[in-house]
Amino acid sequence: MKKQHIVRLCRAGIFAALYVVLTLPFVTVTISEIQFRPSEALTMLPLLFPEAIPALFIGCMLANWVAGGAILDIFLGAVVTLVAAVCTWLVGKFVRNFKLSLFVGGLFPVLLNALILPGIWLVAYGQQEFGYWLKVAFLLASQSLVVYALGVPLTLAAKAYLKHTGKALAAEGASSTSSQRTEEDEKEE
Repeated sequence: MKKQHIVRLCRAGIFAALYVVLTLPFVTVTISEIQFRPSEALTMLPLLFPEAIPALFIGCMLANWVAGGAILDIFLGAVVTLVAAVCTWLVGKFVRNFKLSLFVGGLFPVLLNALILPGIWLVAYGQQEFGYWLKVAFLLASQSLVVYALGVPLTLAAKAYLKHTGKALAAEGASSTSSQRTEEDEKEE
């Protein structure tokens, strides 16, 4: 295995572990009708790190399982996170303006979670205290807060760190270049 693959695998493991660690202290509000999950800030990382995609899926599934979620919520909730992560990565790949990619990329975890999770919860847990649209409103608010107030600064800090360590994006403002090979990758191949 090449060094770069090992680094990506380790990074993915760290992202998955962070998702769990950032979810569990808030378990009373991460597995409930009014959900607030600081770990969702990590859903912006696929803009820079493709390895964050499977990491977020595994981290979400583990967090839901450890928190005692229903089997449908454990699996389907993680699938929603996976789809949002793939969409966010695609935005990073095709939207050249990094600031725009931050805004557009954040829409997927916000909207997909807000629109799909209440339906999953209804099937998994039965009728709950709040109706579907009220849960959608709660999730829109909490996801927007976490993704844009925590996730965007996290992504900007990660981008600055990458740039500082010499593994920066090739062109300023082009998040899609994060998926292109760096000179170091090309030399190793």
